[in-house]
Amino acid sequence: MRWNPFAGAYLADPAQVWGRLLDSSGGVHHDEDLGLWLITRHADVRRALGDAGSFGNALTLAPVYDVCPEALAVIRRIDAPPTTAAADPPAHPRTRRALRATFANTADRVEQRYGGIVRRRVDELVSRLVARAGQQVDLVREFTTELPLLVLLDLLGVPERDIARVRAWADGQIALVWGRPDPAEQVRLARGLLEFWRYCQALVRDRLDRDSLHSGPPGDGYVDRLLAYRDGDDEILTVAEVSSIVFNLLVAGHETTAGLLAHALDQALSAPDRWRTIAAEPHRVPAFLAETLRFAPAIDGWLRVTRRPVTLGGVTIPAGARCLLLIGAANRDPAVFARPDRFDPTRPDANDHLSFGHGPHFCIGAALARLEAGIALTRLAAAVPGLRLTPGHRRSYHPNVAFRAHRSLPVVIDPAVPSGGRATPAVERPAA
Repeated sequence: MRWNPFAGAYLADPAQVWGRLLDSSGGVHHDEDLGLWLITRHADVRRALGDAGSFGNALTLAPVYDVCPEALAVIRRIDAPPTTAAADPPAHPRTRRALRATFANTADRVEQRYGGIVRRRVDELVSRLVARAGQQVDLVREFTTELPLLVLLDLLGVPERDIARVRAWADGQIALVWGRPDPAEQVRLARGLLEFWRYCQALVRDRLDRDSLHSGPPGDGYVDRLLAYRDGDDEILTVAEVSSIVFNLLVAGHETTAGLLAHALDQALSAPDRWRTIAAEPHRVPAFLAETLRFAPAIDGWLRVTRRPVTLGGVTIPAGARCLLLIGAANRDPAVFARPDRFDPTRPDANDHLSFGHGPHFCIGAALARLEAGIALTRLAAAVPGLRLTPGHRRSYHPNVAFRAHRSLPVVIDPAVPSGGRATPAVERPAA
């Protein structure tokens, strides 16, 4: 079945295409243009995410198209070792242990370690929006992309003056790997990615140099915790692996949360009753976010490569084949979800979504993403209960096979309580 993820109907709303893919050929299809096997059914996507023996990660961060020679030469200078998304055993279990030991990944630990940082940043951004009462604002540019990046910069100790560069580099990696840029753009993005890698190396070297000059306990930033965990032992982590973990966190750690928050705001503001409910009953936010993750995942496709022949839905995929796991389609599989194309925050099965992955590569930042999005929604709704989408706004997304990101989300800042609604103070701790 032919499809074009970069334009047309799929880019505007992929749900109808997902439905056709789910219904035919056992839910497994080969796309000749991209050279990818499309896997759509929930059970098969879940298996592929969890079966590291059959589905490897070596090509997860390799571009989905033939890169031009000049850009390829630049990419080959990026000597970041695989540590997270692109790593297989034995590197992945070792680096995953480092992440579990240093990065809070449960609701309680995330709240304890990062809750204050998140609230401070949310309140700063919400205050800026409230100060623009009566004006039109793009929430993507001024809220959803800002918040997770500011939180990550605080965690990693990155200077706030570098926020624009880091955002541009991260956006560039996503476009370079999972988009379809022309050759000149490939070269520009590849050079930016090399600069990004060198920036992360310099960030880690700076921490090492500082620690070598000062006696006493290490700092409390995340890079400091990684270096303390390493304790000078390359068998535990190399310095290059520490840099690589930072490199990956600065992309995945903010792009996915930004997408979740933008999709949640889109769904909430598209139906005024939903936004009024969030403002009046913030305890409903966790369920609302779970349904957003199912219905509109920030990452709706992810890459794997078969390490041996695999048969799914009666179709045999050969060894060495690149597969695109269509998480968005799996989250709409009627075999798992009743009325899958209906957004329903009260559904009991929403948490069966695969938007944070499954198995050994389950998203290490899932709890932090839920915390950020939960606090952001409750505090913004309490402060601006009259927030509304600009009339006539049409959804538009960046062309990409993996990250489904809004180009904009224009709203009118109206703090007035809508008719029939009531505002309540933001809760201190939404469930994560």
